[in-house]
Amino acid sequence: GLNGGPAFKHNEAFSFQIATDDQQETDRYWNAIVGSGGQESACGWCKDKWGISWQITPRVLTEAMAAGGDEAKRAFEAMMEMKKIDVAAIEAARRG
Repeated sequence: GLNGGPAFKHNEAFSFQIATDDQQETDRYWNAIVGSGGQESACGWCKDKWGISWQITPRVLTEAMAAGGDEAKRAFEAMMEMKKIDVAAIEAARRG
């Protein structure tokens, strides 16, 4: 129960998000969380060893989604096939 004792449980309504600048930074956070007893999930999500959810989100993905239109659609479709986000694949999807 974090700081509140066993009466207060965390749940899926709460997560941390980390915006990363490149693949190296994405890998560093992802590997630190998953490699320390955590688990991978889909679309850049993972859980740490305590069950807290994290979103490791490269800025290139956020920018692609904000661009809208076909660029966002292609980036979204690429992301849906991933666990950890592959920056090069998102960049390629953006370009079409």
